[in-house]
Amino acid sequence: MLRPTAISVIPMDDYVLVVKFDNGEEKKFDVKPYIKGECYGQLKDVAYFKAVTTDGYTVTWPDGQDICPDELYTCSYV
Repeated sequence: MLRPTAISVIPMDDYVLVVKFDNGEEKKFDVKPYIKGECYGQLKDVAYFKAVTTDGYTVTWPDGQDICPDELYTCSYV
């Protein structure tokens, strides 16, 4: 079975994403544990964090940061 893919994303307060998947599920994903280091540290900027989009597969940010699609789905919660 193929993993569900992200079809829409809404950034919420406290660095949480609400992600809708192509199987109809809507789940929350906490990005806080990822906000560190040179690449993902940019996500501390709330305006930048809220610039998140989907590419029809996973969530991405303007400078190329993304979350592994498997992790995005399996580590999300209802």
